[in-house]
Amino acid sequence: MKAFAIYCTDKPDTEQKRLDTRSAHFAHIETTLDNLFVAGPFKNAHGDTVGSLLIVKAETEADARAQLEADPYFHADIWADIRIHEFTAAAGDWIGGKIW
Repeated sequence: MKAFAIYCTDKPDTEQKRLDTRSAHFAHIETTLDNLFVAGPFKNAHGDTVGSLLIVKAETEADARAQLEADPYFHADIWADIRIHEFTAAAGDWIGGKIW
C-alpha cells in the first residue's frame, strides 16, 4: 500500500457550500478512516477554509483519485484545483523519527 498526498484548493466563495455539505462530508470520512493517514482543511490568515489536504492509503494514483471523488465535497464542486502525488513519509513525529 502506498501513500498519496491530495492537495485541494477551494474555489472562491465556497465557504457556505462547505458548511452545507459538512455533515455529509464528515459521515463519508468516518467510513474511510482506514484509508486515511491524515486529512483536514487549510486555513488562511483570517481563519477561513481555503482548501483541503488528505494523505490517503491507495495502490495507485487512480485509486487515490477515486477515494477523493467519492467525497461529498467533490460532488459539491468546492475544489478549484486538485493535485495528487505519491508521498513518502521520510521524517517527523508521525513516523517516529526518520527512515534513513
